[in-house]
Amino acid sequence: MLIAGLGPLMAEPGPRGPAFAQGDNWLLGTDAEGRDVFTQVLLGGRSLVLVATSAVVVTYLIAVPWGVAAATARRRAFDELLMRPLDLLLALPSMMLLLLVAALTGAHPVVLTVTVAVLLFPDATRLVRASALRAAHTPAMEALHLQDETWWRRNVGYLGRSLLPVVAADAGLRFVGAIYLVASASFLGVSADSAGTDWAVMIDRNRSGIVLVPWGVIVPAAMIIALAVGTNLLFDAGSRAVTQEFEPRSTK
Repeated sequence: MLIAGLGPLMAEPGPRGPAFAQGDNWLLGTDAEGRDVFTQVLLGGRSLVLVATSAVVVTYLIAVPWGVAAATARRRAFDELLMRPLDLLLALPSMMLLLLVAALTGAHPVVLTVTVAVLLFPDATRLVRASALRAAHTPAMEALHLQDETWWRRNVGYLGRSLLPVVAADAGLRFVGAIYLVASASFLGVSADSAGTDWAVMIDRNRSGIVLVPWGVIVPAAMIIALAVGTNLLFDAGSRAVTQEFEPRSTK
């Protein structure tokens, strides 16, 4: 995350050289276009992190109110109306849909963000609904109804707080899924990075020279793995902290 965020500020483009060359001027050698691999690694995480993070944020901005509305629906028909269309989205091949949308509209960061969010949205909504469904039928919720508390107090104040540990735990998994989709699309030629410095694009472009300069493939691949695993561990730690914060209050 630090390299993705601060890397562009530290990158200093060096002299171009021959493709897949090594020498003192290039710490990790050169890529297929003769550019310094180390510089490209510093620049390559920005678009990946921005698109994946934005997609996860958009996913939960839609999934949380959608799932809560389905869980608190008084009529089953309304619950079915909200949840059954999500089954259609789950049946769509994720990568095929992403490539199709990008081919029709262009690989703009906003397009990729919205498309990835749509693909992540059904699973996240089903999880939120299942968690909210349990919380919506607790004695505390019944007490709020008997006290004639407002909709905001019941569904945001109580249900929203009860969903925080679940969302915190699930966000890491959604982020890894977003990275997988964005990186796979970039590897297949659909990238939000017009300069071609995306880590996944680097792997694709430099794989033909992996014997000559392996760092052009190994380092960006290691960066993607570290980003996915490290971020997931970070979210797991945050989930435990949130759970410890809210468990004592829920048991009082």
